[in-house]
Amino acid sequence: MNWKWKFWESISSEDYIHIAISVGIILFSFLLRKIFIKYIYYLLVKVARKGKNDFFNYMLSAFEKPLQVLIIIIGVYVSMGYFPYINQDNDIFGHLIRVSVILMITWGLYNLSSSSSLLFMKISDAFNFEIDEILIPFLSKAVRVIIIAISLSIIAQEFDYDVSGFVAGLGLGGLAFALAAQEVIKNLFGGVVIITEKPFSIGDWIETPTIEGVVEDINFRSTIVRTFADSLITIPNSTLSNEPITNWSKMGKRRITFNLGVEYSTTKEQLEIVIRRIREYLENSEDIHPETIFVRFSDYNDSSLDIMLYFFTNTIDFDEHLKVKEDVNFKIMEILEEENVSVAFPSRTIYMDQDNQETIKTVQTQKE
Repeated sequence: MNWKWKFWESISSEDYIHIAISVGIILFSFLLRKIFIKYIYYLLVKVARKGKNDFFNYMLSAFEKPLQVLIIIIGVYVSMGYFPYINQDNDIFGHLIRVSVILMITWGLYNLSSSSSLLFMKISDAFNFEIDEILIPFLSKAVRVIIIAISLSIIAQEFDYDVSGFVAGLGLGGLAFALAAQEVIKNLFGGVVIITEKPFSIGDWIETPTIEGVVEDINFRSTIVRTFADSLITIPNSTLSNEPITNWSKMGKRRITFNLGVEYSTTKEQLEIVIRRIREYLENSEDIHPETIFVRFSDYNDSSLDIMLYFFTNTIDFDEHLKVKEDVNFKIMEILEEENVSVAFPSRTIYMDQDNQETIKTVQTQKE
């Protein structure tokens, strides 16, 4: 217990004052952080909203947390100028403060380069070139990797670590790394193929031999697709880049095709009138694409005379497409009723030979 008593006896009244000032500065930095959040930061946000500057608003959001921590770091640094037992000029303390500032800047830049940021859109507007939506996730992740790499190299140099030697070591181990990461490299190059050829973008409805759904995300290793069963499937880019891909979102029009079977009792005149009226309806409909419309008497089926219909809707939206198809079906039903033409049911004719007399019996079976 003597050493504790001697320690407290060694502290002078002037040291107590300096310790109190040091603690007071740290407490004041916490108070200043709250003032910054409550007044200064939200004032800047209001100014940004009034000016309709989305990028400045997003930048404020990205640096909000780092600035709060930076205020505390500055408070600690200033307080150490009064603290009697830690020298502000101490090398380790100086390194820690500088590394903390570097980390806060890295944190803000990392947030700013997220895939949802407006940074790349603003760059494309400034230099008058278009950035495809599929590139944004890749660019965002690449910029984040670069930011972290630069930050780590600056921190390493801050502690006098030879970064060039580390890079040389990576060069020597590159072959071993490449052999161990063949699948990763294949997926990376598959991602590059997807970016350069651009068979689809985020939000597109695609179909391959293994998957069908809407693309939600594309990253260095894989592509994430949400199926119509609302499940998420992750597909390696190397697999996806080697498969035939149907991009249904790139349709300019959407096809409808089916056969309409009418009874064999339908006369030639009735059949011609029905075909003409259906074709005229499709040609005059604003919902039907005018370039490709086929309505033809196509086949003598087992139990019906078949009319082939082949046309496209102007809309590619699935719900609207179904609505147009429904309207067409109702109109065809109306035309058939007006012309006294019935839709054929599947039927079969059976010939029976009994007591040297031929009996013909027709049995109609209705589809269930």
